[in-house]
Amino acid sequence: MRSRPPLVDPHVHLWDLGHIRYPWLTGPFDTDNPNGSVEPIAVDYPLDAYLADAAKWAVRGIVHIDAGADPADALKETQWLQAMADARGMPSGIVAFAALDDPDVETLLAAHVEHANVCGIRHIINWHPDPARSYSPADVTTTGAWMRGFGLLGKFGLSFDLQAYPGQFAHLAALIAKHPDTQVIVNHTGMAIPGDEAGWETWRRGMAAFAALPNVAVKISGMGFTWRPWDVDQARAYVLETIDLFGTGRAMFASNFPTDKLFGSFDRHFDAYDAITTDFSVDERAALFGGNANRIYRLGLTL
Repeated sequence: MRSRPPLVDPHVHLWDLGHIRYPWLTGPFDTDNPNGSVEPIAVDYPLDAYLADAAKWAVRGIVHIDAGADPADALKETQWLQAMADARGMPSGIVAFAALDDPDVETLLAAHVEHANVCGIRHIINWHPDPARSYSPADVTTTGAWMRGFGLLGKFGLSFDLQAYPGQFAHLAALIAKHPDTQVIVNHTGMAIPGDEAGWETWRRGMAAFAALPNVAVKISGMGFTWRPWDVDQARAYVLETIDLFGTGRAMFASNFPTDKLFGSFDRHFDAYDAITTDFSVDERAALFGGNANRIYRLGLTL
């Protein structure tokens, strides 16, 4: 077995359910949504629980991605995470929540960046005609308010974590092209939906449009959003085509833990990514498992 490179995990969620409100982790639970029932992960997930899940990997850093807290607790989540980082050294980076279509979003962005480890923003914007897949009742990314909010990210030096569906990619790529100084990171391998009649081709065209923009990178994670259950043979072509589109300098493996725990253990996911890239060079694997995340999220870690 090839040696495993140091890991900088660019997509981690931590939560303390007694401290911050998370509506999606509060019952009653149902299965009619993109995750299936989240009841198995609706328990506290502190940093030590993550480190235990990732124990077989040399974790050098993590990026915490907004964990679906109540929007009113967005700044509280950042404050909690920054205190943790100050005490423990992780999370190395914080991607905070802000609703970009909120008329007062600039005030929240200014408050987030007062915290040293905040490097980006995520606003989940998945819209799909199937209500069971959609995260919102309408596609907010087509509104003037959302586009204005996206344009403010550059003012604060913030990246954007983009979680959307392939059917939204064409107009999002056009918007991102107008903001070449804003780093964008596509979440969860682009969330392909193979059940769609033309799902793979829509995904392929959209990802190619993103890959054509030098300010867009991609995180490879979320296999369970595309197949449940999933296996390494299914994942291989999906992973390799994503890397082929973006190159080994703009793709990175991420855990999405504990959400991806719904679809398999940490080792099941990362052993698959390890096996899929076994023929890659040492430098390519070092980039995919840690170096790209360190650079793209501007973490300044020594790997």
